[in-house]
Amino acid sequence: MKRLAPILPCLLVCTGLLFAQWGGERTHIREEVRTAREVPSHSSGTPEWKNPPGFNRDTFTFARIRYRRGGGRGWGAGWSTDLPDSDLNLSYRLQQMTSMKVDPDGRVLRLTDPDLADYPFIYIVEPGGLSLDAEEVVALRKYLLNGGFLMLDDFWGEREWENCEAVLKEVFPQRNFVELPLIHPLYHCVFEIKSKGQVPNIRTGIMSQYTGVTWEREDATEVHHRGIEDDHGRLMVLATHNTDNGDGWEREGEDDYYFHNFSEKISYPLGINIVFYVMTH
Repeated sequence: MKRLAPILPCLLVCTGLLFAQWGGERTHIREEVRTAREVPSHSSGTPEWKNPPGFNRDTFTFARIRYRRGGGRGWGAGWSTDLPDSDLNLSYRLQQMTSMKVDPDGRVLRLTDPDLADYPFIYIVEPGGLSLDAEEVVALRKYLLNGGFLMLDDFWGEREWENCEAVLKEVFPQRNFVELPLIHPLYHCVFEIKSKGQVPNIRTGIMSQYTGVTWEREDATEVHHRGIEDDHGRLMVLATHNTDNGDGWEREGEDDYYFHNFSEKISYPLGINIVFYVMTH
């Protein structure tokens, strides 16, 4: 396993703890955890780990939301993009780089699942195609106002932004997205993040060393981190627009250039900071 220098100083990282790549194929996900097992792991082979006895219910679990795509097409593939490697790899890096206890398995939920409230962080990928029915809108509003947090990731261009914004307007008609300033504590809680870096899909990312292009469309060159707060100023929704953090987590083991320039420098520091912020505020 290749050893790498740390990407940024981190107060919670033990001295000498380093990022490293891995390869291979993950073949085991615990039967009792509801994951999308029909989606094969093909890129990274996340290392296994165990938490000390007694910490089973005191761990962070990555929870992904299963949703319908817009246009009446029924349950689509959008919700499962980058699954399961992105969820598993970020979980591994969280337990590696911070003092948090992290569940080595993930969870796939619908917004109407009765145990949604057990998971303080939920993740929706490709919300440019997101569609919620009336029951899901009510469930998401209740979840967020009761202390939950939603991350929206991997959607590009103005058309997809307009869809995402419209769906969240159904959830919070009186609240608007606001661009998150870099002075926000989320950017300074573990890693010092000084810019909003763009993570492309792996194919674009590999080619970017020759083309300089890291965006997927011409109207998606600028990265936005937009948030919605509750009445007390708590960040409860974060949309990372014109960037694909999930690919940075999922594809870290497939290409050295992509790993060093996108996974290590951008998607992992941001993902780790987001989860750590959620779990400590």
